[in-house]
Amino acid sequence: MRAELLQLAADLARKREPFVLAMVVRREPYSSAHAGDMAIITADGAYHGWLGGNCTQPTVRREARLALADGKPRLVSLSQDPKSQERPGVTALPMTCHSGGSVEIYLEPMLPPPQLWILGDSPCARALARLSEVMGYGVERAPAPSAGQAPMFAVIATMGENDEEALAAAIAARCPYIAVVASRKRFAEMCEALLERGIPREALDQVHNPAGLDIGARLPEEVALSILAEIVELRRAQLRTAPVEAPVSAIDPVCGMTVEVATARHRATHAGHEYFFCNARCREKFLADPVRFLAA
Repeated sequence: MRAELLQLAADLARKREPFVLAMVVRREPYSSAHAGDMAIITADGAYHGWLGGNCTQPTVRREARLALADGKPRLVSLSQDPKSQERPGVTALPMTCHSGGSVEIYLEPMLPPPQLWILGDSPCARALARLSEVMGYGVERAPAPSAGQAPMFAVIATMGENDEEALAAAIAARCPYIAVVASRKRFAEMCEALLERGIPREALDQVHNPAGLDIGARLPEEVALSILAEIVELRRAQLRTAPVEAPVSAIDPVCGMTVEVATARHRATHAGHEYFFCNARCREKFLADPVRFLAA
């Protein structure tokens, strides 16, 4: 199982698809999970592997989605008495499996590296490509971005060779970050030319020029460093301020488990209300005597 999961992780990474790698790091009887049990949860909520009984899956899915949203790993403790497990760095949640016991699961979000589109073949462009690869960024040098999602960052370092065309292509690709390595005077000339072509002023106002942070860079490698420093600063700021919304959830009326509504596989309607369950057994118990569970 572990070899299959590691192969799946490698395939997802090669395809640049985000996922969460989860592993049981501690357990107490009578949990069916064991230390070292693994699972992979993809961005669409698909669950591969084993981390214990099915009652743990809704919680793991929910925490995995949050980890992918904020890019932060987390340690989740599931136990009969979650208050006793509360401590810094631990998300303590109730364990509702009938077998009892407790389990701690570490979730590591695996996000694809940012894609950097470098336009131009100047010394600065080549230095930026080398440094970006060292930092683990995906680097694209093609005249146009690959099909699919637009690169997050685009840097125009054409140095007088098809400047306007390169900037127009980056704007058309809707890259969230576009920087132009050029003097203020040359950049103003580029903007005037593109305005005449019908490029909106609002799009040009979002372009970074001069490119990079002001660190007194002169050499191509120094300019490349200043650009990457600005990109890192922007990425970290986005992660700090990005809102993370927990998915809509409901309480299983039988076992008290929190169930994510959007991905709930087991549902039932009673007296005009819809109820959600962590597994088929809870649903069957509810349908056999709904009044009992709703009264409780």
